[in-house]
Amino acid sequence: MQIDELDWIVVSMSKGNAERVRLPRIRSITPFPHCYGIKYQHVQLIHNSPSQNKDVEQTMEVRYMEPGNPYQMAVKQVQSVGRLLGLNEDTIEGLCKPRRELTVNFPVRMDDGRIRTFTGFRVQHNDARGPYKGGIRYHPKVNVDEVRALSMWMTWKCAVMGVPYGGAKGGVICNPKEMSKGELERMTRRFTSEIMLIIGPQKDIPAPDVYTDSQTMAWIMDTYSMSVGYPVPGVVTGKPLEIGGSKGRDEATSRGLMYVVQDAARLKKINLKKSTVAVQGFGNVGWHAARLLAEEAGCKIIALSDSSGGIFSKRGLDPYKVYEHKKKTGSVRNFKGSENITQEELLESDCTVLVPAALENVIGQDNAERITADIIAEGANGPTTPEADRIFYEKGTMVIPDILANAGGVTVSYFEWVQDLQFFFWSIEEIKQRLKDLMTRSFASVNGISNAQNVDLRTAAYLLALKAVLRASEARGLFP
Repeated sequence: MQIDELDWIVVSMSKGNAERVRLPRIRSITPFPHCYGIKYQHVQLIHNSPSQNKDVEQTMEVRYMEPGNPYQMAVKQVQSVGRLLGLNEDTIEGLCKPRRELTVNFPVRMDDGRIRTFTGFRVQHNDARGPYKGGIRYHPKVNVDEVRALSMWMTWKCAVMGVPYGGAKGGVICNPKEMSKGELERMTRRFTSEIMLIIGPQKDIPAPDVYTDSQTMAWIMDTYSMSVGYPVPGVVTGKPLEIGGSKGRDEATSRGLMYVVQDAARLKKINLKKSTVAVQGFGNVGWHAARLLAEEAGCKIIALSDSSGGIFSKRGLDPYKVYEHKKKTGSVRNFKGSENITQEELLESDCTVLVPAALENVIGQDNAERITADIIAEGANGPTTPEADRIFYEKGTMVIPDILANAGGVTVSYFEWVQDLQFFFWSIEEIKQRLKDLMTRSFASVNGISNAQNVDLRTAAYLLALKAVLRASEARGLFP
């Protein structure tokens, strides 16, 4: 959307103030550089001035949001809660802007001998509460605004859970589906060498994310260790067990999600054993969420999807059989006994619990009214826009926000990091119990704030997180 396509704009008149102006005529538009998901432009307007009874020409700076930009969505969330807390605009701006951003362009030798240049990012948002923590994703559409948003969400996620980390995120623009294992290894090792100056077990600890896994983390750990001259298992989490990984890490995000879904169901007096579930996304989080909700919570899984589309069955789907079908065919589609559906149809299916576990911005103002689930548990980061949040709150739909619902991953990552630093490892039973205790405690805290302040769970979670980060920043002070 361009400014000259709008009927109205919001014009910043002075710090902290804004004015809504109709645009009958625009004389000129001068674009400014793209900055943090917001477009800045100088616009020369001609508008009617009632006081002067004539057309007035005025040049002003206009800022508008790009539709679907995850960073701007993350900023809006913080601005809304920051103003609710009575924070000044300078403090809000400081909470929104990442502390450090690193963009690297690096060469990798491909299997056919070509030298390809890849672009990667590492964004460190805030370290007031501890070292930076966050995943690395490989995806053809990853961009710096997405990574900024994810790093910010990780800060709030750690604060909600009481885990002593700040938020970070990384990514490389690539299509891992079209790369061999050798190419992925060479790309990972070179990317690690490029960001080594800002990562480390006491500085910034990466983890798996979209299209990265325990093998990716093993390559990062080995590259870092070879560079410093000794094994450093604590430099990453999500590693194989053989080199310092933690039991329960593969399913941690989904197990944490299951625990808060159970808490939400008890709150809403919903019997999960008589409930239906739709899961969008059948990667690590979606697969384990479907499996755990079926096996341990007793739910019936009626819809599943991956990047190729979805499947639906009123009789229910066996996550294990669907997983085997996907391994054989590369897709969940055309699974025997089910009908193929679109992603939109999955989101709008008649289910009790909806788990969006794919990518950002899949639930917005255009489809929120048609979503009928009683509970939405965000397995992905940023799947729901602020506009959709308002609709769900008015409808009485409980949205368990990403910074709580999928925080099991970073929580067990924290467990892994602690075990690595101590060189002392816990049993799977200890890990499950510790995770359940933290998830249940955090859900209770967020729900308590929601009830006390009469706000939705996302706003309550942000109130909790922002206060925790601000208290840490105040205690540390400003250097120098």
